[in-house]
Amino acid sequence: MSSPPSYPPFVEAARRRLDELPHLWVDAALAAVILLAQLWPLLTGHNSTGQPWDWWGYAVATGASLPLVWRRRAPVAVLITSLCVGALYDLADEVARQPIWYGATVAFYTVAALSPRWKRLVMLVVTLTGGLLVVGSSETALRGVVVFVAAYAVGRASATSRAHAAALEERAARLERERQVEAERAAERERARIARDMHDILAHAVSIMVVQAEAGPVVVRTNPARAEAAFDAIAAAGRDAMTQLRRMLGVLKEGEAPRVPQPTVEDLPALAGQVTGAGLDVRFSATGEPRPLAPDCAVAAYRITQEALTNTVKHAGARHADIRLTWEDDSLMIDVTDDGRGAGRGLPSGGNGLIGMRERAAACGGVATAGPRQDGPGYRVSVRLPVAGS
Repeated sequence: MSSPPSYPPFVEAARRRLDELPHLWVDAALAAVILLAQLWPLLTGHNSTGQPWDWWGYAVATGASLPLVWRRRAPVAVLITSLCVGALYDLADEVARQPIWYGATVAFYTVAALSPRWKRLVMLVVTLTGGLLVVGSSETALRGVVVFVAAYAVGRASATSRAHAAALEERAARLERERQVEAERAAERERARIARDMHDILAHAVSIMVVQAEAGPVVVRTNPARAEAAFDAIAAAGRDAMTQLRRMLGVLKEGEAPRVPQPTVEDLPALAGQVTGAGLDVRFSATGEPRPLAPDCAVAAYRITQEALTNTVKHAGARHADIRLTWEDDSLMIDVTDDGRGAGRGLPSGGNGLIGMRERAAACGGVATAGPRQDGPGYRVSVRLPVAGS
């Protein structure tokens, strides 16, 4: 859709100011100007005897001009009134010649601009036919036809321009509404992402810290070295959680310097070592040729694996866990398995761990499943994520 024609700044400013004024005021001022123009031949000259013009001319000029005050409210009625009153002008002999009946011309423009199609066409036929029948001079009749046809054309052009501008404004408003809705959805997705990240980070760190804190007092006297390792694991889990939270919540600050990237699939060996230090024997293995992942998939791979290990620590009562990465041509398979029997420490559950895994995988075009192992005791989480360009 093309844009409406542009006007000089002062014209645009004047149009805006006029649009802000009440229509009745504008039309009253217009009627006053039209009345002055219609009276001008009567005010600036005298009849052939040197006397003022007959009062009838003043009355008809006034009656044909003042109805313009109501031209927007009743355009057809105003046009008919102006035409009929103007037609009575020549009933008096001593009146000045009127080159154009300005009131009827403006009223005809208003009908063309504001009235429905059938009213416009009826008034066009009536006005032109009546003018040709009533006016005696062919020159006057031709001049009237040209003036009224021009007024009709200008009125239709004005109506088309207004409709075009209104359509553009409506389209712009619709686009703005859609932009706001999309911004709200993006903000909602961002809040959901932050909530998932906070759940994963805190659940993982707190689970490790609780497990180690419970084990520390048991071995503090019999095995000081193991107790020291437990406290070191607590401190390491806390520091790692703080680092990741600062990194994640940095998106809520304006004007912040570039942040350290979130952990990705390359950080899974370090995650396996961290959990191993917390007492669960975690083995990491990878097969196939590593391929590039989209950034969101790389983060999802880490977070889903982290959540799976957190669930193992909290609920499985397992001794061993395995993280296996299988790189295929078009996807990455991640399998996290444990040998637990569901006799975990009964730590509180966030309630959305498995749902969060599925949501993370689906958000980047993958799929995640979870359930008991088929080849023995324990639990299995399987994730398939697309590689970049697949």
